[in-house]
Amino acid sequence: MAERLVGKQAPRFEMEAVLPNGEFGRVSLEENMKNSKWTVLFFYPLDFTFVCPTEITAISDRYDEFEDLDAVVIGASTDSVYSHKAWMDVPRDQNGIGQIKYPLAADRTQQVSRDYGVLIEEEGVALRGLFIIDPEGELKYAVVHHNNIGRDVDEVLRVLQALQTGGLCPANWKPGQATLTV
Repeated sequence: MAERLVGKQAPRFEMEAVLPNGEFGRVSLEENMKNSKWTVLFFYPLDFTFVCPTEITAISDRYDEFEDLDAVVIGASTDSVYSHKAWMDVPRDQNGIGQIKYPLAADRTQQVSRDYGVLIEEEGVALRGLFIIDPEGELKYAVVHHNNIGRDVDEVLRVLQALQTGGLCPANWKPGQATLTV
C-alpha cells in the first residue's frame, strides 16, 4: 500500500547534480530549507528522450518566475551527472537541452525516486513526479504523470502561488483572485 506524502515532512535528499553553470555540485532539501526557500522537485524518466526536453526547457524558460516566488527548482532522474552534462552540452536545436537555469540531479541509487514513490523498479527509471515542498520541509503538493505526458508549467506556478497564499483557494483560482473565507 502506498504511503501518503502530502501534509507530512518531505523525504530528505542530497544528490549530485549538474549546476546551471555546467559544473558538478550537490543539491539538498536541507540547504533549501536553511535558505527559507520553497522547493519544486520534479522527476523525469531519462536524458536524451522525447518528452523530457520539452519539460526541462519549458521550466528553465520560466525559471525567473519561480525565483520571484522564492522557489528553487531541481530536476532529477536516475541518469548520471555525466549523462546530464552531455545532454546540456547539446544545443536545443539539435535535440539537446542546452544551458538551463536550475540543477539536474542524479539519483543514481534510485533511493530518492523510491522515497517519493515514483520509481518504476523493473525499469530503474522515475515516473514524471512533481513535488512542492514548503520552506519548513512539509510536502504540500504531489502529482505523478504517466511518462508519455508532459507537465504544464502554468499549472505548477499557479499551484505554488496558491500554496503561498496560505488560504483556501477554490477551483480555477488564479493569482490575484480572492481566497475563500470561513
